[in-house]
Amino acid sequence: MTIRTILVDDEKLAIQGLMLRLQAFPDVEIIDTCSNGREAIRKIKTEKPDLVFLDIQMPGFDGFSVVKGIMEIDPPLIVFVTAYQEHAVRAFEANAVNYLMKPVDEDKLADTLERVRQRLAEKRSAEEAEKLKSVLAEVAPDAVSAIPDEVEPATGRYERLINIKDKGQIFRVDVDSIERIEAAGDYMVIYTAETSLILRETMKDLERRLDPRVFQRVHRSWIVNLNQVRQVKPHTNGECFLILESGADVKVSRSYRDVVARFVH
Repeated sequence: MTIRTILVDDEKLAIQGLMLRLQAFPDVEIIDTCSNGREAIRKIKTEKPDLVFLDIQMPGFDGFSVVKGIMEIDPPLIVFVTAYQEHAVRAFEANAVNYLMKPVDEDKLADTLERVRQRLAEKRSAEEAEKLKSVLAEVAPDAVSAIPDEVEPATGRYERLINIKDKGQIFRVDVDSIERIEAAGDYMVIYTAETSLILRETMKDLERRLDPRVFQRVHRSWIVNLNQVRQVKPHTNGECFLILESGADVKVSRSYRDVVARFVH
């Protein structure tokens, strides 16, 4: 899978440096570069890249203006690259894949591209499913209902880090450190052994980002990290509680009791 990429920065040295670092990733194809926001909007609409590395601080149209300028099309994945830490919150509000500080760290760049590959694989899997549905709707209408509405990521890879905006800051949380997740209206409360953070995301969307072999729904309001479970305590009416590494307990409702079966067989 080739990742068709455009680099946008008003500093030639910054573009040259990023091009040099991206040479280490053979699946990244740099199809164009742009030196200002207006040019970037035009090239993105014309070339339809998979990915754009986008500088924030540019004269005239800045990086956020570029994002607004391409909302009428199916936008590419965006990675903001900047020298200014204070833009981080707005970058993630713009649904960026990541936010990289100049000079770009090679390990963080590698992590970012891994997340890009995952998102592209999910998007392409969904597109293929839609094409298949369209064909079947014409030649075998009865078969369409047998196709799931949601397609699991084709790569089998899931998030390793989750960016959470809370209290005006961006926290990068290692997924393995998450103990349990609680649904609270339109928000998720992410619990680790040390803290709790608020994430604005639906339970359904969050489940798709986490490895189901590790993170399981045990209640309409709870997801638990099965690696954190240390004890199962039976309760009334076929329900039970999972006791976690930290000592916290999570109730398992009867409709999810099959999750508990893996601990007792």
